[in-house]
Amino acid sequence: MLAGELYRPGSPELQADEAANKAWLVRYNAAAGRPASERHVLLSEHLGAVGQGAVIRPPFHCDCGYNIRLGAGVFLNFNCVILDVVPVWIGDRTQIGPAVQIYTADHPRDAETRREGLEFGRQVRIGCDVWIGGGAILLPGVTVGDGAIIGAGSVVTRDVMPGQTVAGNPARPLKSSAP
Repeated sequence: MLAGELYRPGSPELQADEAANKAWLVRYNAAAGRPASERHVLLSEHLGAVGQGAVIRPPFHCDCGYNIRLGAGVFLNFNCVILDVVPVWIGDRTQIGPAVQIYTADHPRDAETRREGLEFGRQVRIGCDVWIGGGAILLPGVTVGDGAIIGAGSVVTRDVMPGQTVAGNPARPLKSSAP
């Protein structure tokens, strides 16, 4: 699974991971009224990496948790979803609006293979100093460059270049109004 190869999500090992993640999510989301420092401790005990000052406002949902790596000063607003069957990298000081969804889970394009219950994942990488507007969706395999902006409600189907602003469904570069 971590290598991006086909896997069975119902395997006993993955079911055990899912149960452990669900238990942690209950604890984390119940800590909504607790100080950010206490929530940071909870994040650090479950996620793959958590930089200093990283914040995720509950409620939060993810598949595994251990595949999520947050840089320093990262902020995720309420109700974000990260389907992290493979790594998700979020760079320092990136700001993510409410209800943003980041997907790494993908499915074979061949119907016969899908019928067999097989899936695969493709990593998502988000650079430093990125701003992602509320309700945006990032699809499997995309990379978002440093300093990029993703407009609210956008569906990101392709890589976003450093410093680029994209919006829409599918997300497309906006023309600069600078002289």
